Amino acid sequence: MLFDDTYKTIENPAEGVFRDRGSKFLAYAYPIGSENDIKAIVARLKSEHPKANHHCWAMRLTIDRSVFRVNDDGEPSGTAGRPILNTLLSKDLTNLLVVVVRYFGGTLLGVPGLINAYKAATEDALNHSVIISKTVNDVYTISFDYLQMNDVMRIIKEEGLGVLNQQFDNDCSIQLSIRKTQVEQALFKLSKVNGSQVKYNHSI
Repeated sequence: MLFDDTYKTIENPAEGVFRDRGSKFLAYAYPIGSENDIKAIVARLKSEHPKANHHCWAMRLTIDRSVFRVNDDGEPSGTAGRPILNTLLSKDLTNLLVVVVRYFGGTLLGVPGLINAYKAATEDALNHSVIISKTVNDVYTISFDYLQMNDVMRIIKEEGLGVLNQQFDNDCSIQLSIRKTQVEQALFKLSKVNGSQVKYNHSI
């Protein structure tokens, strides 16, 4: 199987809502880049909704869909975080967090009712979001002598590489975003530039 270096995520935060027998479920979907983003988002929603009974969430990261976490925040196990996550799985989305804020309406919904409510609220938020395809890219920094500038720029243009950052002094460096499937070819060309050094940073 060829390494698939594209994945689907959402472009901007989006909101959705679902109501059932007096309970209100507000869903908030956010594109995220790492687990470190979760805490601040959940804390902000808790401060915006201090009277809500539950702040349940699920998140998914990485292209191979191996990183995910769910949090039922006091709801019966498996009735909140898991249905949110299952909705992300069924839509094949990753690198996002969905938090569902629940206001209890006085009537117990039962396990099937809860599962349905968290799923429906999540679907509503995702239906309001713009779904985009992105490629998995590796970030490299190339350092080179100012005299090599034209050679480096020509390769960047030929290969259609994304420039994230650049600084030009006597010693120049450019941070590049290179699509996974292109890395080998691009690095081969860049390494041919006299006196250049290429360093791997991370994947995005």
